[in-house]
Amino acid sequence: MPRLALCRGLPILVLALMATVASPSIFPSEAIAQSLERGPSGLPLPRFVSLKSGRVNMRVGPGTDYAVEWLYLKPGLPMEIIQEYDNWRRVRDADGAEGWINQALLSGRRTGAAAPWFKGKQATIPLRAQAEEDARHVAEVEPGAIGEVRVCNGEWCRMSFSGHEGWMKQTLVWGVYPGETIED
Repeated sequence: MPRLALCRGLPILVLALMATVASPSIFPSEAIAQSLERGPSGLPLPRFVSLKSGRVNMRVGPGTDYAVEWLYLKPGLPMEIIQEYDNWRRVRDADGAEGWINQALLSGRRTGAAAPWFKGKQATIPLRAQAEEDARHVAEVEPGAIGEVRVCNGEWCRMSFSGHEGWMKQTLVWGVYPGETIED
């Protein structure tokens, strides 16, 4: 995931991120997905969105006076909104990094990362022709690849990765809650 660190304590930050990635809080429970908590915007918290732009600053606090901690360079990256303050959203990325992004740089378009927890390992994630374990493979997707979420039925998501459309186990998608349904 293209992201540039803009701080000197990079080794400490990398260790902190590694500890956070191993944390179960990155994989929200079904109870969280079904939560009725609403933010000041009236929208549910937490919820998934994506980045609108190819250059998005994540700040340490909710405002332009706060330091930039990360610079994201890929539009469409999924982000989880976990808090709202005025027109700022506290977000978490697939690696567990948290910070603040202005709402104008976020989109309601749903995207997902294919099993980012397998990045750096010899693994591929099958994209299947149908929402069945034994369905033929349409494509093999690299861990961390970003795709557009079309539909989710609570167990499977129909997704599109670089023109290849098919079904992926919902538990292998970061950007959709376990058990969440998304209609076309």
